[in-house]
Amino acid sequence: MGTDVAIRISEFRRGKLVFPVIDSGPVDGEPVLLLHGWPQDSRSWDAVAPLLHAAGYRTFAPDLRGSVASAAPRWRWQYRLEELAGDVAAMIEQIGRPVHLVGHDWGAALAWAVAGSGQAGLKSMAALSIPHPGAFARAVLTSRQVVASWYMYAFQVPLLPELTLRTGVFRRILGELGQTEEHIRRDSDRVRDRAIARGGLHWYRAMLLSSPRVLTARVAVPTLQIWSSGDTAVLESGIRLTERFVDGPFRLEILPGVSHWIPEEAPGDAARLLVEHFESAGAAR
Repeated sequence: MGTDVAIRISEFRRGKLVFPVIDSGPVDGEPVLLLHGWPQDSRSWDAVAPLLHAAGYRTFAPDLRGSVASAAPRWRWQYRLEELAGDVAAMIEQIGRPVHLVGHDWGAALAWAVAGSGQAGLKSMAALSIPHPGAFARAVLTSRQVVASWYMYAFQVPLLPELTLRTGVFRRILGELGQTEEHIRRDSDRVRDRAIARGGLHWYRAMLLSSPRVLTARVAVPTLQIWSSGDTAVLESGIRLTERFVDGPFRLEILPGVSHWIPEEAPGDAARLLVEHFESAGAAR
C-alpha cells in the first residue's frame, strides 16, 4: 500500500479487469469504499457520498464486476464470492490506506465476505439491507425468507432471465420493490446490454459455487447493520440472526417504512448512521 493519497483514482485494476471508480471528497479524508448492489452501479451512492464528504470522508464508488463492460467476464464461476472479494482486496491495495467498507444489496453480501476473510486494511464495515450470508441462509431454511427470495431461484434458469430483463415485467418488479420511476429507467436501461445483464445474473448463479466458508466466517471489525422495515425482498429474520456472526462491536439500526433501496430513498439517515459508525470505530481503535 503506497499510493499517494493526493492523487485521484479513476479506475481500479485486477488483471485484465478494469473497474471505473468515482473518487470524490477531501483527498486527505478517511477513505470509504462504497459497494453497490444489483441491478445498480456506482451511481446508487450519488446521494450518500456528498453527505460523507461534508463530514470529512473521501469516498470511492466503483462499478463492480459484471456491472460494466470492462469487467464483465463470461462464465458464472468467475462470479464466486471469493473472486469478487479478490476484486475488493485489489481496490483496497490501490487506495493505499485502510478503509471503511460499506455495501448495499449484493455489495453488502460482498462486504460480509471481505470482512469475514480477515482482509487487512479494514477499519470497519457496514451492510445495508443484507444480513451476514450465514444468517441469510438460516433465514431461508426457517422463515418466510424462502418465499421472498423467489427471484434468486428464478435467476438460475439459463437465458430466460436475460430476456426478461428487457421487458416491462422487470420494470414492474423493481417498482413493486419500491424503486422510483427515475431509477427504474436508469437500471432497466443498463441491463438491456447483454454482457451486463449476464454479469449481474451471474452473481446469483455463482452462489452455490462459492466457498461454504462464507456462511460461517466471523467478522472481527466494528460492524453496522442497517435494515429497513419496508424491505419486501429481505425480511427481518436474517437481520436478527446476524449479530451471532460478529465478534467485534455490532450495531443494528432499522429504518421504519423505507424500502429496500436505502442509499437512494434515505440517504440522510444512511449517511448519519455511517458517520456515527465510522467515528465509533475510530474511538474503539
